[in-house]
Amino acid sequence: MNQSELSVDRMPHASQTVVAIVPAAGVGSRMGADCPKQYLPLLNGCILGYTLQLLLNHPAISQVVVALHPQDRYFSQLPQASHPKILTVVGGSQRADSVLAALKQLSQPDVWALVHDAARPCLTHADIDKLLASRQQFPQGAILAAPVRDTMKRAAVDGSISETVSRDALWHALTPQLFPAQLLQHNLSQAIAAGVQITDEASAMEWAGVHPGLVAGRSDNIKVTHPEDLPLAALFLQHQQRS
Repeated sequence: MNQSELSVDRMPHASQTVVAIVPAAGVGSRMGADCPKQYLPLLNGCILGYTLQLLLNHPAISQVVVALHPQDRYFSQLPQASHPKILTVVGGSQRADSVLAALKQLSQPDVWALVHDAARPCLTHADIDKLLASRQQFPQGAILAAPVRDTMKRAAVDGSISETVSRDALWHALTPQLFPAQLLQHNLSQAIAAGVQITDEASAMEWAGVHPGLVAGRSDNIKVTHPEDLPLAALFLQHQQRS
């Protein structure tokens, strides 16, 4: 049953304007670093710097809204901080809260929200183009994703294997995730109010009865989560720069 009072069919047609939203209020505790992981050094800059520059350079993106921790003291030092496309907002304790705070600051509600992880610096313009083009097929919105390639195991409580899970039709959810901003804001608000655990934007849409599309993305669009991910991201960026 559709949990939302709004549906894709009842929404006003969203313009083709695209606003990127970057939730960057997290502290990245799993990295064990002295600063939030999005500010860790990466090649000639930092993780968030590469992420933002990629989004700022895409011609279809009119604005980039960055949700920051209330006590953030690093963002203002980035060269991208003064870019005219950049708007900052105060984020929340959870990803969904930060995305919702950014959505509420949009001056045009009938735009598309392209939500991208701060710690995914290896996104390419080609993958953004594929996602934007998918609006023809998926007017309700879509996400970048990658088919599961490995054998999947479900763990028992004691850490042993409980069962092997078929990987058929399983996908790894990536970002960006692209949705009509007004519909996403409504569904996120309703899901948060209902106490639903929101792990990404698509999960809020799914809870509301919307079925986002899946767009195959590149496997090098990794999320820097653990220390060993950082040199891998650097390797991927260097390869992309040479290509």
